[in-house]
Amino acid sequence: MQGFPSVLFRLRGFYLLTGLAGGLLNPYISTIFIDQGLNRDRVGMIMAVSSFLVIAAQLFWGRMADKYRMTKLILILSLGVPAIAALLFQLPSVTLMIMSYMIYIAFTAPLAPVSDAYAVTAAYAAGSSYGTIRCFQSIGNAFGGYIAGSFVAAYAPKYLGIPFLLFTVIGILIILGFPKQSEVKVKTKSFSGGMSGLLNNKTVLLFLLACLLINQTLTAFNTYFVVVFQMAGGSYQWSGIALMIAAFSNVPSMFLSAYIIRLFGVEKTMLLGALAYILRWGIQFMFPVPSVMVGVQVLQGLSFGLLYVTAVEFMVRIVPEELRTTGQSILSIVFSGLAGMIGNLLNGYLLEAGGPSAMNLACTISAALGALLLLVITRTQKGTMTDAEQSPS
Repeated sequence: MQGFPSVLFRLRGFYLLTGLAGGLLNPYISTIFIDQGLNRDRVGMIMAVSSFLVIAAQLFWGRMADKYRMTKLILILSLGVPAIAALLFQLPSVTLMIMSYMIYIAFTAPLAPVSDAYAVTAAYAAGSSYGTIRCFQSIGNAFGGYIAGSFVAAYAPKYLGIPFLLFTVIGILIILGFPKQSEVKVKTKSFSGGMSGLLNNKTVLLFLLACLLINQTLTAFNTYFVVVFQMAGGSYQWSGIALMIAAFSNVPSMFLSAYIIRLFGVEKTMLLGALAYILRWGIQFMFPVPSVMVGVQVLQGLSFGLLYVTAVEFMVRIVPEELRTTGQSILSIVFSGLAGMIGNLLNGYLLEAGGPSAMNLACTISAALGALLLLVITRTQKGTMTDAEQSPS
């Protein structure tokens, strides 16, 4: 495919815009529901239902992308439909608001796995890396959160759908400039046969279980960090600084991930990310004070940033080409769906029952167990992912 440098430029712009849009709206959705009159218990129930919807939607859209080669259309729908749904958050009807949110979830679900599968393929074809693309989404998330804070200071959160629409329209214009998927014919197999093959693969199962054990700890940060930080005596101002440090720390890790992978190989790089998770939670368990909790967020990039990028690349390499997007959907389900549900329930219970120390200790142990599984994979793979020849075609 010609013009790949142009494609990479468009992809980076696309990831930046999706990061801006997601960082702008997603952290405030619960607040919008509460402001519209829902109590916290009902909001929690809605979020739980939406997690199951994410799993079903990612499997469906991933299969559609693989079988019918409709990546561009799915990406357009994953931005356009949620943008319209977000505008409906302003309506006074609770029923319409919930319905709009479920539509929003069903169509945003394929955004990460489908765009990741497309970006990995394009990056390798251009001699680049996925990390140099994905880091722009982290930049967008950081600035999106800042923009949202300024916006909400002047307007009600329910109106965030308006700037969200602006960013998504620009994102759609970028997608329209993407080249068509390759005309090269690809072998296909039945969905059930393909899924059976993936889930009967010992390496795939160990890898997914390791991701689940490690990434469920991330909910302790995404969901409960501000709460725990205040319990330790920290302020809202410093919690915001900590969140900003975490977001920006992803950028160098993702950008340099290709060099780290070439040096150590994919499996050992994932193990390095897992070890950073252990260190991150272990430090907070031993030193639960605000200054340490702020400083330790520099490990977000080495932990989440490095592990996520290498996990995406590893999944691309161990699944058949005709199931590449489905494989990314499964990975996203584990990273976002199952890990989110289990992590929120487990870490919420631990925080309530034993306080931050119990939660941080459990996260350290969970990350260590995941690292052990990655170590098993590293020993069995024997560094086969270090050569450029292993790059997906």
